[in-house]
Amino acid sequence: MDQPETTGQKGHTRTRSGVKATRPRSSTKGPLEVDDTPLAAAAQPPSNPLSPGLQPPQQQHKMASSLPVGHATTRSPRTSSPLPRSPALSPGPGHLRRGPSRPKDFSFLLRPEIYHALTPFNIPPAFRNSPKQPAPDTSISDLLARGQFRYAAIAATQALTGTGTGVYPQPDPSDHAKIFNLLYTRLACLTLIDSTALAAQEAKAMGDLNSSFYLDEETLTHVVPWELRVLNVRLQAVGFGDLRRAVMSYYELVREARGCLAKARAQHDNSMRELWKERLGDLGVRVAGVLVEMGDLKGAAGHLRSLKGEGGKMGMSRGLLWLQLGDVEAARQCVEGEGEMDRVVERAVDALCDMADGQYESALQKWRRLREEEGVKDEMVGVNEGVCCLYVGRLQEGNVLLEGLVDSGKASHSLLFNLTTMYELCTERSRGLKVKLSEKVAGMKETAGGWEKTNADFKL
Repeated sequence: MDQPETTGQKGHTRTRSGVKATRPRSSTKGPLEVDDTPLAAAAQPPSNPLSPGLQPPQQQHKMASSLPVGHATTRSPRTSSPLPRSPALSPGPGHLRRGPSRPKDFSFLLRPEIYHALTPFNIPPAFRNSPKQPAPDTSISDLLARGQFRYAAIAATQALTGTGTGVYPQPDPSDHAKIFNLLYTRLACLTLIDSTALAAQEAKAMGDLNSSFYLDEETLTHVVPWELRVLNVRLQAVGFGDLRRAVMSYYELVREARGCLAKARAQHDNSMRELWKERLGDLGVRVAGVLVEMGDLKGAAGHLRSLKGEGGKMGMSRGLLWLQLGDVEAARQCVEGEGEMDRVVERAVDALCDMADGQYESALQKWRRLREEEGVKDEMVGVNEGVCCLYVGRLQEGNVLLEGLVDSGKASHSLLFNLTTMYELCTERSRGLKVKLSEKVAGMKETAGGWEKTNADFKL
């Protein structure tokens, strides 16, 4: 303890107060700019920070008890057609290869108590009693190709837990590729059938994906596919009710993606370079979306202005976010470009901007020209055209337009919701029309976009 310091006057002493050394706040360089990637970033190994308080102590103890003998338990793991498997992340040039890696035990992800039962009570009778219901021995890949997402989620659970009576064999606890492929199928299908809350609870079993437990000991590459890691960020934030966690986790993925992009550029690997550029752009939009959800509109606007990239799909995503922020001009600017695809996207965003300004008559004409002149038969164009008909008072015209989309084989949630809304506005006996609509959709051919619907889709 410091000794009292005397001032020289009798009877007066002054004690030096203890001063704690503080670490100055480090400057944060925006890691989302694709074109500003130092090659030196690739030489830095990925850090593995643990988010404090992610799991309750009893859960950490349970997870630790499931780890293989000899593994350090101070860090516990943390949250249409066949789903693609992403390539493994490559380490930077500075990574050193170690000796032969020992097989990791992922049996803690194979426990039946992790996964929830899915009941058909929220499915309309037309789907529950349909002859299109799959057979018990249908493969998961076939279920995904036919849009049977609820059954695919059930089949993935049966394969993970070994409860499928031999139809779906349980993977070996060390076969991380198969385990994570099944787990991604399970969680992605749950989100597609509007069971995100269940997916968020089940994702907690993975623990901290930034833990060194999920790194290959020989190559130091991450054993979890990229798509699952991105999905896990969202589910962890929902499961723990903390959206700030998602922002921090996305930035961890951004830093890693920048290193992989730098390495691809250094090796002149154009295919990998485009892949990581696309992933960086996707992460940038996701961060902005989370900021909007958090209510940080100023931060979201500043973040969107810092993003770089071309038009197309990413331009459309940024444009929609600008519309959520109420900046119509910024939404138009982010899709300006050249090329046929960019022109279609630009005209679509322009029509959406008119709708955001309440100019539904002008928007209706733009959607109609986009469908007739450009030959765009996308369902989104038809649905928005029908919605504009509703707002300008042409309910019968909009009703016919949306029913025509259903007759052509379209059946998205947005289409069904808007059509049933028109039923409610046109007649007091709308329930009969909704039931008939559910029967019509149940008789459609199964597609990878999803076949089975819920009562909420038809507002039943």
